[in-house]
Amino acid sequence: MLKEQINADLKTAMLARNAFETTVLRGLKASILDEEVKLSKREEGLNDAEIETLVAREVKKRKEAANLLDAERAENELKEAEILSRYLPEMASEEEIRAAVKDEISTMGEVSIKQMGTIIGKMKAKFGNSADGAVLAKIVKEELS
Repeated sequence: MLKEQINADLKTAMLARNAFETTVLRGLKASILDEEVKLSKREEGLNDAEIETLVAREVKKRKEAANLLDAERAENELKEAEILSRYLPEMASEEEIRAAVKDEISTMGEVSIKQMGTIIGKMKAKFGNSADGAVLAKIVKEELS
């Protein structure tokens, strides 16, 4: 389970006296706990898919913050995002996404830009956290144009 892997990695980072990684993983554990409480799942805990969604959200926050900060602080945010990215599934390539989008569009028959949300929803269901939403939206828009 993903949560157990995060705990094991936290323990390893603590034993190695890696303060930066320890801080990042403690923050992730706190986010997971917060989400469990928010969803009233404290007893059973979050499943791996929910944890992946949470980690993806945290990585996105770090990358957006890096764009807004000065170089030194941005570098720290990107390092945090890199550590958190270890717990995400392998990202789908643009070619894979484009092929799936073309396939979906061909099965729908006649499509217009108004159906962009429907297609993106189906692709999000198919790819989950392995496809970046912004890339997915860009590809769908290109294919519908």
